[in-house]
Amino acid sequence: MERGPAIFAGMVFALFGAGLLVWTAARVRHRRPVAQGVNQVASATFASVTAVAALAVGAWCLTRV
Repeated sequence: MERGPAIFAGMVFALFGAGLLVWTAARVRHRRPVAQGVNQVASATFASVTAVAALAVGAWCLTRV
């Protein structure tokens, strides 16, 4: 990858993953639903897995610089 796009993509994925993980943790801690009309455990699990995957993709992009 070229340096500029790799850094941009890595930062976007990392910020999205970190934000989603923090938001999900805050919603779960306050016992609020993560997604409206969905099972709380399933929605929290899906959001957490998605956040960790985004962090992993961001880290991968940043290692390609």
